[in-house]
Amino acid sequence: MAQLEVLNLWYEHDGQYVLKDINLSIEQGEVFALIGPTGAGKTTLLRLLDLLEVPSSGAIHFGGRDVISSQREQLQARRRMSFVQQKPLVFTMSVYDNITCALKWRRERNEIIQQKAERVLGLVGMTEYRNRKARTLSGGETQRVAIARALVTEPEILFLDEPTANLDPVSTSLVEEILAHIIREQKTTVVMATHDMSQGQRLASRIGVLKNGEILQVGSPNEIFSSPKSKEVAEFVGIENILSGVVVEKEDSLVTIKVNGNAIQAVSEHVVGDSVYVLIRPEDITFTLARDTSSARNVFQGRISRITSVGPLVRIEVDCGFPLLGVVTKTSAQELYLATGREVYVSFKATAIHAIKRWN
Repeated sequence: MAQLEVLNLWYEHDGQYVLKDINLSIEQGEVFALIGPTGAGKTTLLRLLDLLEVPSSGAIHFGGRDVISSQREQLQARRRMSFVQQKPLVFTMSVYDNITCALKWRRERNEIIQQKAERVLGLVGMTEYRNRKARTLSGGETQRVAIARALVTEPEILFLDEPTANLDPVSTSLVEEILAHIIREQKTTVVMATHDMSQGQRLASRIGVLKNGEILQVGSPNEIFSSPKSKEVAEFVGIENILSGVVVEKEDSLVTIKVNGNAIQAVSEHVVGDSVYVLIRPEDITFTLARDTSSARNVFQGRISRITSVGPLVRIEVDCGFPLLGVVTKTSAQELYLATGREVYVSFKATAIHAIKRWN
């Protein structure tokens, strides 16, 4: 039985549906990430799952119980959950008092409060900050206090809303390291929302892609980023080579797809006549100066139309009867003397292609 289950959930605000027919099942101890662009509905969904708001229709089951059927059920369930906001607020008191306030509200014994507080302070690396005024902390330190405050009640589910969105790279790395440690050691179920796709990959065991209030795909990080089920998901996860084509031949699992008059071979279950999108990740494209230096099934001659440096990498755009974008290191670009206008050969393996059904 799933620890948290969402069934046909809809949420309306100001006459418009912010969330549409959401269905999710989250297992105990799982780390589930909701990824999607700003405004997709991620925060709203978290607030509904944490029972801070009530859906317009649908059901939320926690531990097999319908927890939105009554205020009593909601209150009992919420005591077993914790929520860390994107911009957490801290009280004008010490770090220790911020962390222990929820336990005091629950009238825990002083020795239990102290024991639990010291444990979570250690978890988030804030033991030496226990007597500091919380309002004097940096953004990263404040986020660590918020995480400790959420963990001190020993929740069964921890909700995280963009946990590093407002932090600098160093603080982001530290908070992620703390979260990864908590996930390993605590075995707490975590549901997090993030627009940082790589963060979702690093921390989550499963990912749900949310866009315009709808769940477009749920799967492992590898399934989401390597095998998106729709063009919308492919675009969001950064697959920049999306080519329209039609399957014209099939031999076992090897298909030939016509793209702008060019034949691309791919490993796919599609059949002859299927209209498809051919998805190729930029890092799976190889550049050479001679055709016979590649063993890949797909080799095309083209001319470089644009080169853009991005940190240690170079983005190479090539026109080879259809547009292709590849990524190489600056060293490789220099060794191959790659430059705008130069003719090159681009190659990619049949197994590097992911083909999805095109409905229009």
